[in-house]
Amino acid sequence: MEQMLDPTFFLQPANLIYGLFIFAARVVDVSLGTLRTIAIVHGRTTLSFWLGFFESAIWLAVVSTIVQTVASQPLYGVIYAFGFATGNTVGIKIEKRIALGNLILRVISRGHAKKLTDTLRNQGYRVTTFSGEGKSGPVTELYIVCRRRDLKSLLGRIMSLDPEAFYVTEQAGSVSNVYRPIMQQVTGWRAILKKK
Repeated sequence: MEQMLDPTFFLQPANLIYGLFIFAARVVDVSLGTLRTIAIVHGRTTLSFWLGFFESAIWLAVVSTIVQTVASQPLYGVIYAFGFATGNTVGIKIEKRIALGNLILRVISRGHAKKLTDTLRNQGYRVTTFSGEGKSGPVTELYIVCRRRDLKSLLGRIMSLDPEAFYVTEQAGSVSNVYRPIMQQVTGWRAILKKK
C-alpha cells in the first residue's frame, strides 16, 4: 500500500516502462475484443477467429505478468483497469472507422420523394418507396439498403435534396445484394493517368 501512495513510483524508469507496457497491451487486447464481438454480430467468421486468437494471446501475456506484481504494486492494477476502459473506447472508434456491415436506411419525405428516388436510383442505389400518412399529410418512405461506410455520403446527398427529410437507420442482418453507388467519372490529372 505504501508503494501505491508513493508519488515517486513512476519516476523510476523501470516502473514507468512496465506500466506503459501493461496499459498499451491492455488497450490492444480489449480493442481486438471489441472488434471481435462486432465481427461475430456481422457473421465474419474468419475475421472473428483471428481477432480472438490475437486477443487471447495478448491477454495471457499481460495477465501472467501482472498477477505476479499487482499484489505488491497495486498501481499496476489501476493501470490495467485504465487500459481496459481505454481499449473499449479505442475499439469502438476503430470499428466506426472500418464500418463493417450494412444498414437499412429509411427516409421519410413530404414533397421531394420523386426527386430523391430518381437521383438515388441514377447513382446506383436500389430504392423502394411506400406511401404513408404523417402528422402534416401524405408522406413517402424510401427504403434503402447501403453499406455502413457509404452512409455519411448518402445522407449528405439526401439532405442536400430534401433538408426536411426524416431518416432512421437500423442494422441489417443478412443481405442478398447491396448495390454500391456509381463512381463519378474521373477527370483532371487522374483521367490522363487512367488512359496510360
